[in-house]
Amino acid sequence: MSLHPRLIALTWFARLRRRFRSSEAWFIVLAIAAGGAAGLLTVILGGIARTLQHLLFRLPTMTSLSSLTSLSPLQLLMLPLGGLVLAGFTWLTRARKRAMVDAVEANALHGGHMSMADSLVISGQTVISNGFGASVGLEAGYAQLGGAVGSVAGGALRLRRADLRTLVGAGAGAGIAAAFGAPLAGAFYAFEIVIGAYTPSAIAPVAAAALAGASLSQAVGIAPYIVSTTTHVSVPTVDYLLYALLGALCAVLGIGLMRAVALVEAGTRALRLPGHIRPAIGGALLIPIAMVSPQVLSSGHGALHLDLAIGFPLSLIALVLAAKCLASIVSLGFGFRGGLFFASLFIGTLVGHLFAGLLGQVAGHPLLVQDDAAVVGMAALAVAVVGGPMTVAMLVLEATHDFFLTGAVVAASLVASTIVRARFGYSFSTWRLHLRGETIKSARDVGWVRTLTAGRMMRRETQATPADISVAEFRRRFPLGSASRAVLVGPDGGYAGIVVPAIAYADGVDERAPVASLVPVPSAPLAPDADIVAIMARFDADQVDELAVTGPDGAVLGVLSEKFVRRRYAEELEKGQRDLFGE
Repeated sequence: MSLHPRLIALTWFARLRRRFRSSEAWFIVLAIAAGGAAGLLTVILGGIARTLQHLLFRLPTMTSLSSLTSLSPLQLLMLPLGGLVLAGFTWLTRARKRAMVDAVEANALHGGHMSMADSLVISGQTVISNGFGASVGLEAGYAQLGGAVGSVAGGALRLRRADLRTLVGAGAGAGIAAAFGAPLAGAFYAFEIVIGAYTPSAIAPVAAAALAGASLSQAVGIAPYIVSTTTHVSVPTVDYLLYALLGALCAVLGIGLMRAVALVEAGTRALRLPGHIRPAIGGALLIPIAMVSPQVLSSGHGALHLDLAIGFPLSLIALVLAAKCLASIVSLGFGFRGGLFFASLFIGTLVGHLFAGLLGQVAGHPLLVQDDAAVVGMAALAVAVVGGPMTVAMLVLEATHDFFLTGAVVAASLVASTIVRARFGYSFSTWRLHLRGETIKSARDVGWVRTLTAGRMMRRETQATPADISVAEFRRRFPLGSASRAVLVGPDGGYAGIVVPAIAYADGVDERAPVASLVPVPSAPLAPDADIVAIMARFDADQVDELAVTGPDGAVLGVLSEKFVRRRYAEELEKGQRDLFGE
Protein backbone atom coordinates (compact mmCIF):
# COMPACT_ATOMS: atom_id res chain seq x y z
CA MET A 1 0.00 0.00 0.00
CA SER A 2 1.50 3.36 -1.06
CA LEU A 3 1.80 6.24 1.35
CA HIS A 4 -0.37 9.31 0.99
CA PRO A 5 1.50 12.07 -0.95
CA ARG A 6 0.95 14.57 1.89
CA LEU A 7 2.45 12.12 4.40
CA ILE A 8 5.43 11.59 2.11
CA ALA A 9 5.95 15.36 1.84
CA LEU A 10 5.77 15.79 5.63
CA THR A 11 8.25 12.95 6.15
CA TRP A 12 10.63 14.43 3.59
CA PHE A 13 10.36 17.89 5.16
CA ALA A 14 11.03 16.48 8.65
CA ARG A 15 14.20 14.78 7.39
CA LEU A 16 15.30 17.98 5.65
CA ARG A 17 14.69 19.96 8.84
CA ARG A 18 16.84 17.57 10.85
CA ARG A 19 19.66 17.98 8.33
CA PHE A 20 19.58 21.77 8.53
CA ARG A 21 19.57 21.61 12.33
CA SER A 22 22.37 19.08 12.67
CA SER A 23 24.72 19.73 9.74
CA GLU A 24 26.87 22.84 9.38
CA ALA A 25 27.28 22.21 5.64
CA TRP A 26 23.53 22.07 5.13
CA PHE A 27 23.11 25.23 7.19
CA ILE A 28 25.58 27.02 4.88
CA VAL A 29 23.48 25.88 1.91
CA LEU A 30 20.42 27.36 3.61
CA ALA A 31 22.30 30.63 4.22
CA ILE A 32 23.27 30.78 0.53
CA ALA A 33 19.63 30.33 -0.46
CA ALA A 34 18.55 33.05 1.97
CA GLY A 35 21.32 35.34 0.71
CA GLY A 36 20.31 34.81 -2.89
CA ALA A 37 16.67 35.55 -2.06
CA ALA A 38 17.73 38.67 -0.15
CA GLY A 39 19.79 39.83 -3.12
CA LEU A 40 16.87 39.31 -5.48
CA LEU A 41 14.52 41.25 -3.20
CA THR A 42 17.09 44.06 -2.99
CA VAL A 43 17.17 44.27 -6.79
CA ILE A 44 13.37 44.34 -6.95
CA LEU A 45 13.01 46.91 -4.18
CA GLY A 46 15.62 49.22 -5.67
CA GLY A 47 14.10 48.82 -9.14
CA ILE A 48 10.64 49.79 -7.90
CA ALA A 49 11.98 52.89 -6.13
CA ARG A 50 14.02 54.02 -9.15
CA THR A 51 11.10 53.42 -11.51
CA LEU A 52 8.80 55.39 -9.22
CA GLN A 53 11.23 58.33 -9.19
CA HIS A 54 11.61 58.30 -12.97
CA LEU A 55 7.84 58.25 -13.50
CA LEU A 56 6.96 60.85 -10.89
CA PHE A 57 9.79 63.29 -11.59
CA ARG A 58 10.11 62.53 -15.34
CA LEU A 59 13.82 61.91 -15.02
CA PRO A 60 15.98 61.41 -18.12
CA THR A 61 17.42 57.94 -18.65
CA MET A 62 20.43 57.11 -16.45
CA THR A 63 19.79 60.19 -14.30
CA SER A 64 19.10 60.11 -10.59
CA LEU A 65 16.90 62.54 -8.69
CA SER A 66 19.66 63.96 -6.51
CA SER A 67 21.86 64.79 -9.50
CA LEU A 68 19.37 67.27 -11.00
CA THR A 69 20.30 70.94 -11.04
CA SER A 70 16.76 72.26 -10.56
CA LEU A 71 13.17 71.13 -10.08
CA SER A 72 9.95 72.38 -11.62
CA PRO A 73 6.93 73.33 -9.46
CA LEU A 74 5.17 70.14 -10.56
CA GLN A 75 8.15 68.06 -9.46
CA LEU A 76 8.28 69.83 -6.10
CA LEU A 77 4.62 68.98 -5.49
CA MET A 78 5.55 65.30 -5.50
CA LEU A 79 7.04 65.77 -2.01
CA PRO A 80 3.82 66.55 -0.08
CA LEU A 81 1.93 64.17 -2.37
CA GLY A 82 4.32 61.44 -1.27
CA GLY A 83 3.47 62.22 2.35
CA LEU A 84 -0.23 61.74 1.61
CA VAL A 85 0.40 58.48 -0.28
CA LEU A 86 2.55 57.22 2.59
CA ALA A 87 -0.17 58.08 5.09
CA GLY A 88 -2.76 56.26 2.99
CA PHE A 89 -0.56 53.19 2.63
CA THR A 90 0.11 53.14 6.37
CA TRP A 91 -3.61 53.44 7.12
CA LEU A 92 -4.51 50.63 4.71
CA THR A 93 -1.90 48.27 6.16
CA ARG A 94 -2.51 49.07 9.83
CA ALA A 95 -3.55 45.52 10.73
CA ARG A 96 -1.44 45.50 13.88
CA LYS A 97 -1.37 47.94 16.77
CA ARG A 98 2.06 46.84 18.02
CA ALA A 99 5.30 48.33 16.75
CA MET A 100 6.82 46.48 13.81
CA VAL A 101 10.12 44.75 14.50
CA ASP A 102 13.27 45.33 12.44
CA ALA A 103 16.23 42.95 12.14
CA VAL A 104 18.25 44.56 14.94
CA GLU A 105 15.38 44.44 17.44
CA ALA A 106 14.45 40.91 16.36
CA ASN A 107 17.93 39.59 17.04
CA ALA A 108 18.36 41.51 20.28
CA LEU A 109 15.01 40.82 21.92
CA HIS A 110 13.04 38.20 19.99
CA GLY A 111 15.54 35.46 19.19
CA GLY A 112 15.53 36.33 15.47
CA HIS A 113 11.76 36.06 14.93
CA MET A 114 10.43 38.53 12.36
CA SER A 115 7.12 38.93 10.55
CA MET A 116 7.21 38.87 6.75
CA ALA A 117 3.94 40.82 6.63
CA ASP A 118 5.40 43.56 8.83
CA SER A 119 8.60 43.59 6.79
CA LEU A 120 6.66 44.05 3.55
CA VAL A 121 4.82 46.98 5.13
CA ILE A 122 8.10 48.57 6.28
CA SER A 123 9.68 48.04 2.86
CA GLY A 124 6.62 49.50 1.15
CA GLN A 125 6.78 52.58 3.35
CA THR A 126 10.49 52.92 2.55
CA VAL A 127 9.91 52.64 -1.21
CA ILE A 128 7.13 55.26 -1.11
CA SER A 129 9.24 57.63 0.97
CA ASN A 130 12.30 57.27 -1.25
CA GLY A 131 10.35 57.12 -4.50
CA PHE A 132 8.57 60.41 -3.80
CA GLY A 133 11.88 62.11 -3.03
CA ALA A 134 12.07 62.20 0.78
CA SER A 135 15.63 62.45 2.08
CA VAL A 136 15.89 58.83 3.19
CA GLY A 137 17.71 55.74 1.93
CA LEU A 138 16.51 52.30 0.92
CA GLU A 139 19.13 50.40 2.91
CA ALA A 140 16.77 49.88 5.85
CA GLY A 141 14.32 48.18 3.47
CA TYR A 142 17.04 45.98 2.00
CA ALA A 143 18.15 44.78 5.43
CA GLN A 144 14.53 44.38 6.59
CA LEU A 145 13.50 42.09 3.74
CA GLY A 146 16.76 40.14 3.83
CA GLY A 147 16.46 39.55 7.55
CA ALA A 148 12.81 38.56 7.20
CA VAL A 149 13.67 35.95 4.56
CA GLY A 150 16.19 34.39 6.92
CA SER A 151 13.78 34.54 9.85
CA VAL A 152 10.86 32.96 7.98
CA ALA A 153 13.04 30.20 6.53
CA GLY A 154 14.63 29.48 9.89
CA GLY A 155 11.29 29.54 11.66
CA ALA A 156 9.78 27.07 9.19
CA LEU A 157 12.71 24.73 9.82
CA ARG A 158 12.51 25.28 13.60
CA LEU A 159 16.16 26.27 13.88
CA ARG A 160 17.76 26.82 17.26
CA ARG A 161 17.77 30.36 18.62
CA ALA A 162 21.45 31.00 17.80
CA ASP A 163 21.10 29.59 14.26
CA LEU A 164 17.97 31.65 13.61
CA ARG A 165 19.75 34.84 14.69
CA THR A 166 22.66 33.97 12.41
CA LEU A 167 20.33 33.41 9.46
CA VAL A 168 18.61 36.77 10.08
CA GLY A 169 22.02 38.45 10.08
CA ALA A 170 23.05 36.58 6.94
CA GLY A 171 19.92 37.69 5.09
CA ALA A 172 20.25 41.32 6.15
CA GLY A 173 23.96 41.36 5.29
CA ALA A 174 23.23 39.83 1.88
CA GLY A 175 20.77 42.63 1.17
CA ILE A 176 23.41 45.26 1.92
CA ALA A 177 26.04 43.32 -0.05
CA ALA A 178 23.71 43.24 -3.06
CA ALA A 179 23.02 46.98 -2.86
CA PHE A 180 26.66 48.01 -2.68
CA GLY A 181 28.21 45.13 -4.62
CA ALA A 182 30.40 44.58 -1.56
CA PRO A 183 30.20 41.10 0.02
CA LEU A 184 32.79 41.87 2.71
CA ALA A 185 30.89 44.97 3.78
CA GLY A 186 27.66 42.96 3.80
CA ALA A 187 29.21 40.24 5.96
CA PHE A 188 30.58 42.74 8.47
CA TYR A 189 27.22 44.54 8.47
CA ALA A 190 25.65 41.27 9.55
CA PHE A 191 28.18 40.77 12.34
CA GLU A 192 28.44 44.32 13.67
CA ILE A 193 24.91 45.64 13.14
CA VAL A 194 22.49 42.70 13.08
CA ILE A 195 24.10 39.85 15.04
CA GLY A 196 26.03 42.06 17.44
CA ALA A 197 29.15 39.87 17.68
CA TYR A 198 31.79 38.15 15.57
CA THR A 199 30.85 34.51 16.07
CA PRO A 200 33.17 31.80 14.69
CA SER A 201 30.22 29.54 13.94
CA ALA A 202 28.57 32.25 11.83
CA ILE A 203 31.53 33.25 9.66
CA ALA A 204 30.95 30.69 6.90
CA PRO A 205 27.16 31.04 6.53
CA VAL A 206 27.21 34.84 6.73
CA ALA A 207 30.06 35.17 4.22
CA ALA A 208 28.40 32.69 1.87
CA ALA A 209 25.09 34.55 2.06
CA ALA A 210 26.76 37.91 1.37
CA LEU A 211 28.59 36.47 -1.65
CA ALA A 212 25.34 35.00 -2.93
CA GLY A 213 23.48 38.28 -2.57
CA ALA A 214 26.19 40.37 -4.26
CA SER A 215 26.71 37.84 -7.05
CA LEU A 216 23.01 37.64 -7.86
CA SER A 217 22.58 41.42 -8.03
CA GLN A 218 25.59 41.73 -10.33
CA ALA A 219 24.39 38.80 -12.45
CA VAL A 220 21.18 40.65 -13.30
CA GLY A 221 23.16 43.74 -14.28
CA ILE A 222 22.63 46.00 -11.27
CA ALA A 223 25.42 48.56 -10.91
CA PRO A 224 26.67 48.74 -7.31
CA TYR A 225 26.99 52.00 -5.40
CA ILE A 226 30.71 52.47 -5.98
CA VAL A 227 33.01 55.30 -4.97
CA SER A 228 35.94 56.14 -7.19
CA THR A 229 39.21 57.68 -6.07
CA THR A 230 42.85 57.65 -7.04
CA THR A 231 45.25 55.02 -5.73
CA HIS A 232 48.05 56.14 -3.42
CA VAL A 233 51.46 54.85 -2.57
CA SER A 234 51.12 55.82 1.08
CA VAL A 235 49.37 58.16 3.49
CA PRO A 236 51.71 60.39 5.55
CA THR A 237 51.55 60.05 9.32
CA VAL A 238 50.44 63.65 9.79
CA ASP A 239 47.47 62.91 7.54
CA TYR A 240 46.33 60.22 9.95
CA LEU A 241 46.22 62.82 12.71
CA LEU A 242 44.17 65.17 10.55
CA TYR A 243 41.83 62.34 9.56
CA ALA A 244 41.41 61.47 13.24
CA LEU A 245 40.30 65.06 13.82
CA LEU A 246 37.88 64.69 10.92
CA GLY A 247 36.53 61.54 12.57
CA ALA A 248 35.92 63.47 15.80
CA LEU A 249 34.02 66.19 13.92
CA CYS A 250 31.90 63.55 12.19
CA ALA A 251 31.10 61.98 15.55
CA VAL A 252 29.80 65.29 16.87
CA LEU A 253 27.74 65.86 13.72
CA GLY A 254 26.38 62.30 13.81
CA ILE A 255 25.22 62.66 17.40
CA GLY A 256 23.63 65.99 16.53
CA LEU A 257 21.76 64.45 13.58
CA MET A 258 20.33 61.61 15.65
CA ARG A 259 19.26 63.88 18.48
CA ALA A 260 17.75 66.37 16.06
CA VAL A 261 15.61 63.69 14.40
CA ALA A 262 14.31 62.61 17.81
CA LEU A 263 13.66 66.24 18.82
CA VAL A 264 11.65 67.00 15.68
CA GLU A 265 9.72 63.75 16.01
CA ALA A 266 8.88 64.51 19.63
CA GLY A 267 7.87 68.05 18.66
CA THR A 268 5.44 66.88 15.98
CA ARG A 269 3.82 64.53 18.48
CA ALA A 270 3.64 67.23 21.12
CA LEU A 271 1.70 69.38 18.64
CA ARG A 272 -0.78 66.49 18.39
CA LEU A 273 -0.61 66.47 14.62
CA PRO A 274 -2.68 63.64 13.13
CA GLY A 275 -0.53 60.75 11.96
CA HIS A 276 -1.77 60.98 8.37
CA ILE A 277 -0.94 64.69 8.17
CA ARG A 278 2.63 64.57 9.52
CA PRO A 279 4.34 63.15 6.36
CA ALA A 280 2.41 65.56 4.13
CA ILE A 281 3.55 68.51 6.25
CA GLY A 282 7.08 67.13 6.16
CA GLY A 283 6.89 66.90 2.36
CA ALA A 284 5.72 70.51 2.16
CA LEU A 285 8.62 71.60 4.36
CA LEU A 286 11.01 69.80 2.01
CA ILE A 287 9.96 72.02 -0.92
CA PRO A 288 11.98 75.14 0.06
CA ILE A 289 14.94 72.95 1.02
CA ALA A 290 14.84 71.20 -2.37
CA MET A 291 14.65 74.58 -4.09
CA VAL A 292 18.01 75.41 -2.54
CA SER A 293 19.49 72.22 -4.04
CA PRO A 294 17.83 69.06 -5.42
CA GLN A 295 20.85 67.15 -4.10
CA VAL A 296 19.07 66.91 -0.74
CA LEU A 297 16.36 64.61 -2.15
CA SER A 298 16.26 60.82 -2.00
CA SER A 299 19.28 59.06 -0.55
CA GLY A 300 21.84 61.04 -2.56
CA HIS A 301 23.51 58.44 -4.79
CA GLY A 302 23.74 60.71 -7.81
CA ALA A 303 24.75 63.73 -5.75
CA LEU A 304 27.56 61.80 -4.08
CA HIS A 305 29.10 60.80 -7.41
CA LEU A 306 28.56 64.30 -8.78
CA ASP A 307 30.31 65.96 -5.85
CA LEU A 308 33.25 63.55 -6.02
CA ALA A 309 33.64 64.10 -9.77
CA ILE A 310 33.31 67.90 -9.80
CA GLY A 311 35.14 70.23 -7.44
CA PHE A 312 32.39 72.56 -6.22
CA PRO A 313 33.21 75.79 -4.33
CA LEU A 314 33.34 75.47 -0.56
CA SER A 315 30.43 77.85 -0.13
CA LEU A 316 28.20 75.60 -2.26
CA ILE A 317 29.37 72.49 -0.41
CA ALA A 318 28.55 74.12 2.94
CA LEU A 319 25.10 75.12 1.66
CA VAL A 320 24.33 71.61 0.39
CA LEU A 321 25.65 70.10 3.65
CA ALA A 322 23.31 72.22 5.77
CA ALA A 323 20.38 71.60 3.42
CA LYS A 324 20.92 67.82 3.32
CA CYS A 325 21.13 67.59 7.12
CA LEU A 326 17.94 69.62 7.45
CA ALA A 327 16.15 67.56 4.78
CA SER A 328 17.04 64.27 6.49
CA ILE A 329 15.91 65.59 9.88
CA VAL A 330 12.60 66.83 8.47
CA SER A 331 11.97 63.64 6.49
CA LEU A 332 12.51 61.26 9.39
CA GLY A 333 11.11 63.57 12.05
CA PHE A 334 7.82 63.99 10.18
CA GLY A 335 7.21 60.31 9.61
CA PHE A 336 8.83 59.29 6.34
CA ARG A 337 10.22 55.76 6.56
CA GLY A 338 13.84 54.97 5.70
CA GLY A 339 17.36 54.96 7.00
CA LEU A 340 20.31 57.30 7.35
CA PHE A 341 22.95 54.90 5.99
CA PHE A 342 23.46 56.34 2.52
CA ALA A 343 22.39 59.81 3.60
CA SER A 344 25.20 59.72 6.16
CA LEU A 345 27.63 58.57 3.45
CA PHE A 346 26.68 61.56 1.30
CA ILE A 347 26.76 64.04 4.18
CA GLY A 348 30.14 62.63 5.19
CA THR A 349 31.62 63.33 1.74
CA LEU A 350 30.50 66.95 2.06
CA VAL A 351 32.04 67.22 5.53
CA GLY A 352 35.30 65.75 4.24
CA HIS A 353 35.40 68.11 1.27
CA LEU A 354 34.71 71.11 3.48
CA PHE A 355 37.26 69.99 6.08
CA ALA A 356 40.06 69.59 3.53
CA GLY A 357 39.19 72.86 1.81
CA LEU A 358 39.13 74.91 4.99
CA LEU A 359 42.40 73.36 6.19
CA GLY A 360 44.00 74.32 2.91
CA GLN A 361 42.80 77.90 3.20
CA VAL A 362 44.09 78.20 6.76
CA ALA A 363 47.49 76.70 5.89
CA GLY A 364 47.81 78.56 2.58
CA HIS A 365 48.30 75.32 0.64
CA PRO A 366 46.47 71.96 0.39
CA LEU A 367 47.14 69.66 3.36
CA LEU A 368 44.80 66.86 2.30
CA VAL A 369 43.57 65.58 -1.04
CA GLN A 370 39.91 66.64 -1.14
CA ASP A 371 38.66 63.41 -2.71
CA ASP A 372 40.45 61.36 -0.06
CA ALA A 373 39.09 63.53 2.73
CA ALA A 374 35.62 63.11 1.24
CA VAL A 375 35.92 59.31 1.38
CA VAL A 376 37.28 59.39 4.94
CA GLY A 377 34.52 61.76 6.04
CA MET A 378 31.97 59.56 4.32
CA ALA A 379 33.12 56.54 6.31
CA ALA A 380 33.50 58.34 9.65
CA LEU A 381 30.02 59.88 9.58
CA ALA A 382 28.44 56.58 8.51
CA VAL A 383 30.12 54.87 11.46
CA ALA A 384 28.93 57.59 13.81
CA VAL A 385 25.32 57.20 12.68
CA VAL A 386 25.01 53.53 11.72
CA GLY A 387 27.83 51.93 13.70
CA GLY A 388 30.07 49.18 12.35
CA PRO A 389 33.56 50.59 11.70
CA MET A 390 34.74 47.45 9.92
CA THR A 391 31.59 47.41 7.78
CA VAL A 392 32.35 50.85 6.39
CA ALA A 393 36.09 50.13 6.12
CA MET A 394 35.36 47.06 3.99
CA LEU A 395 32.91 49.09 1.91
CA VAL A 396 35.63 51.64 1.14
CA LEU A 397 38.20 48.92 0.44
CA GLU A 398 35.92 47.06 -1.97
CA ALA A 399 34.90 50.30 -3.69
CA THR A 400 38.34 51.92 -4.04
CA HIS A 401 40.76 48.95 -3.81
CA ASP A 402 43.06 51.36 -1.99
CA PHE A 403 44.63 49.81 1.12
CA PHE A 404 46.39 53.00 2.19
CA LEU A 405 43.22 55.07 2.06
CA THR A 406 41.38 52.29 3.88
CA GLY A 407 43.92 52.59 6.69
CA ALA A 408 43.05 56.27 7.06
CA VAL A 409 39.36 55.34 6.98
CA VAL A 410 39.86 52.83 9.80
CA ALA A 411 41.66 55.42 11.92
CA ALA A 412 38.96 58.07 11.47
CA SER A 413 36.15 55.53 11.90
CA LEU A 414 37.55 54.20 15.16
CA VAL A 415 37.83 57.74 16.53
CA ALA A 416 34.25 58.48 15.52
CA SER A 417 32.98 55.17 16.93
CA THR A 418 34.80 55.69 20.24
CA ILE A 419 33.42 59.19 20.74
CA VAL A 420 29.86 58.18 19.87
CA ARG A 421 29.97 55.18 22.19
CA ALA A 422 31.41 57.21 25.04
CA ARG A 423 29.26 60.34 24.69
CA PHE A 424 26.05 58.94 23.22
CA GLY A 425 26.02 55.15 23.36
CA TYR A 426 23.64 54.37 20.50
CA SER A 427 23.54 53.88 16.76
CA PHE A 428 20.60 55.37 14.88
CA SER A 429 18.61 52.11 14.96
CA THR A 430 19.14 51.47 18.68
CA TRP A 431 18.52 55.17 19.45
CA ARG A 432 15.05 54.87 17.92
CA LEU A 433 14.44 51.78 20.06
CA HIS A 434 15.67 53.67 23.14
CA LEU A 435 13.10 56.38 22.46
CA ARG A 436 10.44 53.66 22.48
CA GLY A 437 11.55 52.57 25.95
CA GLU A 438 13.94 49.73 25.09
CA THR A 439 17.33 49.54 26.78
CA ILE A 440 19.38 47.71 24.15
CA LYS A 441 22.49 49.32 22.66
CA SER A 442 23.30 46.67 20.04
CA ALA A 443 21.88 43.55 18.45
CA ARG A 444 23.59 41.36 21.04
CA ASP A 445 21.14 38.71 22.22
CA VAL A 446 19.54 39.87 25.47
CA GLY A 447 16.07 38.58 24.75
CA TRP A 448 16.66 35.50 26.90
CA VAL A 449 16.90 37.82 29.92
CA ARG A 450 13.25 38.73 29.45
CA THR A 451 12.19 35.09 29.21
CA LEU A 452 13.72 34.29 32.62
CA THR A 453 11.05 35.97 34.71
CA ALA A 454 10.11 35.53 38.34
CA GLY A 455 6.84 33.88 37.32
CA ARG A 456 8.65 31.23 35.27
CA MET A 457 11.46 30.48 37.71
CA MET A 458 9.61 30.55 41.05
CA ARG A 459 8.69 27.55 43.17
CA ARG A 460 4.94 27.72 43.56
CA GLU A 461 3.66 28.27 47.07
CA THR A 462 0.67 26.02 47.83
CA GLN A 463 0.51 26.29 51.63
CA ALA A 464 0.96 29.83 52.91
CA THR A 465 0.90 30.26 56.69
CA PRO A 466 -1.25 32.88 58.46
CA ALA A 467 0.95 35.53 60.05
CA ASP A 468 -1.27 35.89 63.15
CA ILE A 469 -0.85 32.33 64.49
CA SER A 470 1.22 31.94 67.66
CA VAL A 471 4.78 30.68 67.75
CA ALA A 472 3.54 27.56 69.54
CA GLU A 473 1.10 26.80 66.73
CA PHE A 474 3.82 27.51 64.21
CA ARG A 475 6.10 24.96 65.93
CA ARG A 476 3.30 22.41 65.77
CA ARG A 477 2.86 22.94 62.03
CA PHE A 478 6.58 23.06 61.27
CA PRO A 479 8.59 20.58 63.37
CA LEU A 480 12.30 21.36 63.50
CA GLY A 481 13.93 20.26 60.26
CA SER A 482 10.68 19.76 58.35
CA ALA A 483 11.01 22.89 56.14
CA SER A 484 13.64 25.46 55.23
CA ARG A 485 11.23 28.40 55.16
CA ALA A 486 7.59 29.37 55.54
CA VAL A 487 5.70 32.09 53.70
CA LEU A 488 3.43 34.20 55.88
CA VAL A 489 0.23 35.88 54.71
CA GLY A 490 -1.98 38.46 56.40
CA PRO A 491 -5.71 38.23 57.10
CA ASP A 492 -6.48 39.47 53.59
CA GLY A 493 -4.23 36.84 52.02
CA GLY A 494 -1.50 39.38 51.18
CA TYR A 495 2.20 38.71 51.59
CA ALA A 496 3.52 39.30 55.12
CA GLY A 497 7.07 37.95 54.99
CA ILE A 498 9.23 34.81 54.97
CA VAL A 499 10.38 33.16 58.19
CA VAL A 500 12.95 30.42 58.76
CA PRO A 501 11.28 27.80 61.06
CA ALA A 502 14.49 27.27 63.08
CA ILE A 503 14.16 30.81 64.43
CA ALA A 504 10.94 29.79 66.21
CA TYR A 505 12.94 27.24 68.24
CA ALA A 506 15.55 29.70 69.50
CA ASP A 507 15.90 30.25 73.24
CA GLY A 508 13.88 33.10 74.71
CA VAL A 509 11.19 33.13 72.01
CA ASP A 510 7.73 33.87 73.44
CA GLU A 511 5.46 30.99 72.41
CA ARG A 512 2.37 33.18 72.71
CA ALA A 513 3.66 35.90 70.37
CA PRO A 514 2.44 35.90 66.75
CA VAL A 515 4.87 34.28 64.36
CA ALA A 516 4.95 37.53 62.36
CA SER A 517 7.02 39.04 65.19
CA LEU A 518 9.90 36.74 64.18
CA VAL A 519 10.12 38.39 60.77
CA PRO A 520 12.13 41.60 60.41
CA VAL A 521 10.86 44.22 57.99
CA PRO A 522 9.80 41.99 55.07
CA SER A 523 11.35 42.59 51.66
CA ALA A 524 8.96 43.85 49.01
CA PRO A 525 7.74 40.99 46.80
CA LEU A 526 8.59 40.54 43.13
CA ALA A 527 6.15 40.92 40.25
CA PRO A 528 5.77 37.80 38.08
CA ASP A 529 7.14 39.62 35.01
CA ALA A 530 10.35 40.86 36.70
CA ASP A 531 13.33 39.66 34.62
CA ILE A 532 16.39 37.93 35.98
CA VAL A 533 18.61 41.03 35.96
CA ALA A 534 16.09 42.97 38.05
CA ILE A 535 15.72 39.97 40.36
CA MET A 536 19.46 39.72 41.01
CA ALA A 537 19.59 43.45 41.67
CA ARG A 538 16.88 43.01 44.31
CA PHE A 539 18.78 40.19 45.99
CA ASP A 540 21.89 42.38 46.13
CA ALA A 541 19.95 45.34 47.51
CA ASP A 542 17.87 43.48 50.11
CA GLN A 543 20.60 41.04 51.22
CA VAL A 544 18.14 38.15 51.61
CA ASP A 545 18.25 34.53 50.48
CA GLU A 546 14.66 34.29 49.20
CA LEU A 547 12.04 36.62 47.76
CA ALA A 548 8.33 36.08 47.37
CA VAL A 549 6.46 36.52 44.07
CA THR A 550 2.97 37.99 44.25
CA GLY A 551 0.19 38.57 41.75
CA PRO A 552 -1.66 41.81 40.98
CA ASP A 553 -4.04 41.15 43.88
CA GLY A 554 -1.18 40.71 46.36
CA ALA A 555 -1.68 36.96 46.71
CA VAL A 556 1.51 34.92 47.06
CA LEU A 557 2.28 32.92 43.92
CA GLY A 558 5.65 31.45 44.79
CA VAL A 559 9.16 31.91 46.13
CA LEU A 560 12.55 32.46 44.46
CA SER A 561 15.89 31.64 46.05
CA GLU A 562 19.02 33.62 45.22
CA LYS A 563 21.04 30.44 44.74
CA PHE A 564 18.66 29.11 42.10
CA VAL A 565 18.43 32.44 40.25
CA ARG A 566 22.19 32.85 39.99
CA ARG A 567 22.59 29.25 38.84
CA ARG A 568 20.05 29.80 36.04
CA TYR A 569 21.82 32.99 35.02
CA ALA A 570 25.16 31.19 34.88
CA GLU A 571 23.61 28.38 32.82
CA GLU A 572 22.26 30.84 30.25
CA LEU A 573 25.60 32.63 30.01
CA GLU A 574 27.36 29.32 29.45
CA LYS A 575 24.82 28.37 26.80
CA GLY A 576 25.42 31.70 25.09
CA GLN A 577 29.16 31.04 25.06
CA ARG A 578 28.62 27.61 23.54
CA ASP A 579 26.41 29.13 20.83
CA LEU A 580 29.01 31.83 20.21
CA PHE A 581 31.71 29.28 19.43
CA GLY A 582 29.39 26.78 17.77
CA GLU A 583 29.90 24.03 20.32
